[in-house]
Amino acid sequence: MDNPFFEQIFWGNTIRGYCLFAGILLFGVLFKKIISRLLSLLLFRLFKKFASAVKDDTFVALLLQPIAFFISLCSYYLAINQLKHPLDLVLFSYAKQIEKTKEMMHVTLGQAIDKVFLFLIILSVFWIILRIIDFIAHVLKFKASLTADRADDQLVPFLKELTKTIICFFGFFVLLGYVFEINVLTLITGLGIGGIAIALAAKESLENLIGSFTIFLDKPFTVGDVVKVDGVEGTIDKVGFRSTRLISPDKTTIIIPNRAMIDGVLENVTRRDFRRVNFFIGITYETPAAAIKEIVTAINAFLSEHPKTAEGYAVFDNFGDSALNIQVVYLVIQMPHNEYIRVKEEINFQLIAIVQQYGSDFAYPTQRVVGEEPPATSGNVDVTQV
Repeated sequence: MDNPFFEQIFWGNTIRGYCLFAGILLFGVLFKKIISRLLSLLLFRLFKKFASAVKDDTFVALLLQPIAFFISLCSYYLAINQLKHPLDLVLFSYAKQIEKTKEMMHVTLGQAIDKVFLFLIILSVFWIILRIIDFIAHVLKFKASLTADRADDQLVPFLKELTKTIICFFGFFVLLGYVFEINVLTLITGLGIGGIAIALAAKESLENLIGSFTIFLDKPFTVGDVVKVDGVEGTIDKVGFRSTRLISPDKTTIIIPNRAMIDGVLENVTRRDFRRVNFFIGITYETPAAAIKEIVTAINAFLSEHPKTAEGYAVFDNFGDSALNIQVVYLVIQMPHNEYIRVKEEINFQLIAIVQQYGSDFAYPTQRVVGEEPPATSGNVDVTQV
């Protein structure tokens, strides 16, 4: 038999309703973390075989917050629905055409709250789905790291972003259909000229998306490769469906649209076996011809014996304005950039030693005054640049 005390009505609600409201609300606040963790562990069982090499802590950490949010929403919704007042308060009214007659429709506070909760619950469900996609991508990325093919490392983040984008679009239409009661099919088919305008506005995004597919099919580079694109050099860090992220040698993040990556001149530095070094050294005009021959011979011998260079040579190339120019060309075996610059430094120091060993020196722009010293009052001086 019902207790009369709980059936007493205050401000439009029974004491029983207030007790249920407080109890459900308190239960949701106190136990949402425990329940969300248990639900995460139960959901992890579906992926246990697929993610056998990954600990469940990663899955729980990803899903704990969205599931806790979902539980909070459900507990708030159930708690509020134990009350009647002021949920039956009419917020506004409007006329709706039903067949051939118009009827007045009333929107109460409770109906408005139902729409808000439905909106938030749908968002929380899709939030959980997106976090599950993050976990699947995490597992695939771990498995890809175990293979020698770096194309897998590049493909996983792209598929992750593409899948999440599709899910977000799908969630948007679900919200339109269930919360705002819009006929989605009618909306899509009725876009007409508006749809064409949207397509034109999204032209660049579509080109970048097509560019990303081209990158994955043609494979001009993979994650970790060092590339040069129209003079910009960096290491490939990530390939998305809109842009590619590079890390420059000075650790600056560079974002390049995928369309530019396939349309521009791209040089994959990592895939070449050697790096070519070509420069000139200028020695003074006072250097005898015999000494020049000895310098060139010594440089050729040094480059041919160096263990990290190939096809190196030096040749007396031309007479410069202020120097006798010797061209030095050699190939450095492919290696990390920091080792590459160390090899160049070692060779440069040895070139200095060779030039100085044979009694020569490096030239610099000079001017020589030819003729007798002019009178102090005269400003005419014959100057010949050497």
